[in-house]
Order: sequence, then C-alpha cells, then structure tokens
Amino acid sequence: MLRLLLVLAVALPSSAALAQNRKSGPSAKGDVYAVFVTSRGRIGVKLLATEAPNAVKNFVELANGEKPWTDPKSMQPVKEKLYDGTLFHRVIPGFMIQGGDPLTRGEPIGRRFAGFGTGGPGYRFDDELQPSASPFASPCQLAMANMGPNTNGSQFFITEVPTPHLNPRPCAESRSGTCGYVHVGQGVCGCEHVSEIAHAGNGQTRLEKVEITAKPPTCR
Repeated sequence: MLRLLLVLAVALPSSAALAQNRKSGPSAKGDVYAVFVTSRGRIGVKLLATEAPNAVKNFVELANGEKPWTDPKSMQPVKEKLYDGTLFHRVIPGFMIQGGDPLTRGEPIGRRFAGFGTGGPGYRFDDELQPSASPFASPCQLAMANMGPNTNGSQFFITEVPTPHLNPRPCAESRSGTCGYVHVGQGVCGCEHVSEIAHAGNGQTRLEKVEITAKPPTCR
C-alpha cells in the first residue's frame, strides 16, 4: 500500500440526533463539533457539514462507531470507534499533525513502524472541493489526508500554521479538474496543542478519543 502523503515534500451524532439538533439544539444552525481528546490536551473543531457533507458524515460515523470498516490488522469487518487509541503517526513542526490510521490503534506511544500511514478503513470516497476556496489561509484547519484525487478514507490532518499551498488547485489528474484536501473543520479551541504535538515527534501523542457534540467546546 502507498503511504498517505500531504503536499510538502509532506461523531456526527446519529442521523436521528442530528435531526433533533436542527430542531432544538443549542444553535439555530445545528452546528456540530469534534473534540480531539489527546494525551497532550483537547482540541475543539467545528465541523463543516455544509461545505463537505460526505466527508463530515464519514468522519462522524467512524468517530462514533456507527459505520462498518475493515481493520487493516485483521482484515476483518468491524463496527467500532476507529479513532480511539490511535497515534498522531506523522507530524511536521511548522506545518501539521496527521492521524487517523487504524494501524496505530493501541500501539505504544513512540513506536516506529514503516507501515504507519498506510492504513485506512478499507474504502475510499470522493473529494468535495471548491475551486476558488482558500480554507488553509488560517491555522488549525482539519482536513482529510489522501494519496491523490478521490482517495479519502479515515486519515486526517490539522494544520499548525497557515498553509495556502494546500488550497484547491487546478489539475489534470482529477475528473473534476480540481485537486486538494477536503476541508472538514476549523479549530475553535485548544489549537495550541497542535504545535505541542507537532514538536513532540512522530507517534509521541495518542488520540485517546474523538467526542462528537452539538455544544461548542471550551477544551477545558
């Protein structure tokens, strides 16, 4: 398998819960948030379901254990919370932190394995890109990692700094004519931990769990 690469040299609640949030949730827009509970602190992200509905739905369902996926270790179908207990296996100070590889689930902090970064949920889904958008003009942006056009799975990254070179760009490789990284969310709190995780090194931080909530997080 090919390692998921970034360009550098580099849980929605259930459908019923979402419907309820739209009717009587804490905000008129029915906003949904993901809280990354890491071994170095909490990072809160507002999910952008309007901008990337398929990617957000996939992320939330994997986080909540609502969607079946194939465990790359056993090659067996499972329906578990994919992100819980994984590692931030690839980090680059001054750029981003990458996680979401199920191969790292339960592995010891600091373990090095050449296969980390190649795992996924056993399926891929298409990009959702706006050609004129500039989602990476600000730091602390959540996006899907990929191996090229329309190869999204479970791996994600959170930027540490503005990374405009990751913005959607024209390309011939994609049938849509646009290449880039699907923008899934924007940080609302705890973004200082992105730098801490990036500077700690590959595999030195565990993602203990991802909490999906309709309540704006404080990261305390």
